[in-house]
Amino acid sequence: MADKITLSGSTRTNLLSLQRTTDLISKTQERLSSGKKVNSALDDALAFFKARSLGNRASDLASTKDGIVQAVNVVKAATEALDSVERVLQQMKALAESAKASTDTAVRQSYASQFNTLRSQIDTITEDASYNGVNLLKSAPDTLVVKFNERGTNTLQINGMTSTVASQGVDVMSAGTGVGTGGMTWGEVGVTSGALVIDSVISYIDSALREVRSNAETFGTNAAMLDIRKEFTENLVNTLQGGASQLVNADLNEESANMLSLQTRQQLGTISLSIAQQSEQAILRLF
Repeated sequence: MADKITLSGSTRTNLLSLQRTTDLISKTQERLSSGKKVNSALDDALAFFKARSLGNRASDLASTKDGIVQAVNVVKAATEALDSVERVLQQMKALAESAKASTDTAVRQSYASQFNTLRSQIDTITEDASYNGVNLLKSAPDTLVVKFNERGTNTLQINGMTSTVASQGVDVMSAGTGVGTGGMTWGEVGVTSGALVIDSVISYIDSALREVRSNAETFGTNAAMLDIRKEFTENLVNTLQGGASQLVNADLNEESANMLSLQTRQQLGTISLSIAQQSEQAILRLF
């Protein structure tokens, strides 16, 4: 073409070298700004997609870990409720023992009234032992299923335990003996028979205490397992994220050194291109 400019060989060589250096500087600047040596599949397809796979799994496991943390809180709520139930039962036992030691009907009736008030709190506590809509202690307890991996193929099922008054043996005696759904009435019976009734009540409370403590131990074991899996999942997430970073992250010290080197090369290339052009301009002096 008539309007096409023809460059000399030396000028073209220096120009191409300067363009390549400029491209390398742009790429290095991108690595420094993003902190990654692989920013797209064009940089390194294998490393890019492998890092993405590791990152996706780490993200899924992070969500799984959040589920484990919530499950720990559910079990914690149940355990704290059982601790409260145990304290109530201990107070009930103390009242029963005080009533047994007294021969005054009015005093016994007072203790019985306090006993019934405490007994009603057991059901109240267990019905309120809910976290995020899950209650492992109410009269119809929930079942908690905790996922341990991102596919949901490894789980832990925690079955709820009925911990109402009736289930703990505090309300299973018939009304004829003075302990029934109508409440404690030991003060209304004779001194001797009243003591026998109270002994039975104390025996039932002792049984209830053993049951509550056994349930608390079971939940404690589940909570320990959840803590172990939570810590394991956290470590695995960190490992996956670290592996992904190793595949795509740039060495900023190395990239900074490269940038200085490329800038020097760019300056030298500009000087070299200027020299090549000056040799062509020398021709003008002939005219």
